[in-house]
Parts: sequence; structure tokens; C-alpha cells
Amino acid sequence: MKGMFSAALVAAVIAVAACDRATVPTGVTTTRQSGSSALSSLAGAMEGFGFNGTASGFPTGAVQLTGGGSFDAATASNVVPTQDTRVSAGGGFSCTGPVEQGPLAGCKLDEGVRWDTDQLLASTTFKCSAADAPKPASTGRDTVVLLADFYRAGDGIDESFRAQMIVSSTDLAPSIPGDQNIWIQGVGCGTAVVHFSK
Repeated sequence: MKGMFSAALVAAVIAVAACDRATVPTGVTTTRQSGSSALSSLAGAMEGFGFNGTASGFPTGAVQLTGGGSFDAATASNVVPTQDTRVSAGGGFSCTGPVEQGPLAGCKLDEGVRWDTDQLLASTTFKCSAADAPKPASTGRDTVVLLADFYRAGDGIDESFRAQMIVSSTDLAPSIPGDQNIWIQGVGCGTAVVHFSK
């Protein structure tokens, strides 16, 4: 039953994201900044994605993460926060094990409510565990790299944590047993049900 719920949730997120492609009016962007680059970004196509999984691997902590949205890979930038990016994504999260390192340090067991996107990143390097060698990941048709805000109950509209995350329909770390297709900075990698619209 839980697997059916996860699959239905991911399908619903993809359906909403696919609708986003048709409902963004001409001349309007979903950016936090304005400028000439906003107009040039309208030429790119929005890509939809949805996922549900759990990340871990660092000395402490595990995070269950679900959600999705849409993004224009052509607008991704590692200049934070001065570059316009077209992205609309968010979902739910919960610390299923207390996190004591990295950007989510201080997230206790069962804390966490939701996450949303601060910026679409062009690329990052990531590690699935503290001892792991750094690996590159880039935003593209089957992978999205995000700078995300994470919220706990009681913190209201003020983000509790800010961290990078990756969602991919392909294995991010083939040298590690199993599929590693989600990553949260300072928490680690994990297996997730992931779908990207093509």
C-alpha cells in the first residue's frame, strides 16, 4: 500500500509539473531577481520531475524527502543569488534520524515539514558519505541540482536550514551498491522513486 501511495504521489507531482509548462504566461518568469537574463531564459523548455526517497550515509542522520516541480536547465547558475533561474519546486521532508553535521545539523528525529527551492544550480560536487570521494553532478534533462530551504514546524516562514540537493533519474554513484539517485548536502545519498518528464 505504501509503494502504491508513493507511486501515486510522484505521478501527481509530475502531472502538476507538466501543467506548469503550459501555464507559464509569456513574459513572466519564476525568478527572484529581474534583469535582461530573465527575458533570454524564456526560450528554454520547462522540465518536470517528481520523487520520493530517503538519504543517509554520513555519520549521523537520515532524511525522508518527497516532492517535485519544474525547471529550465538553460537558466541554471552557480552564481548565488545574483543570477535569474527558472525553477518552481518543493515538497515535504522529515529527519528520520537526528542530523549532527552539515547544513541540516540540529534537525532532530521526526522534525521537518517542508522544503522549497531557493535557486536552480548548474552543478555541484557531492559525497555520499564522509569518506567518499567528491563526484560531479550537473543540471540537465535527467538531473536537477538545487539550493533548497528546509522548514521545521514552529519556524514559520523562516527557513530552518539551507542545503544543496540533487535528484536524478540515473544512478549518481555507480560505484556504490544500489541506485543512488537523490543527495542532500551533509546527509548523504539514497534510493528514490524518481520520474522526469521528457
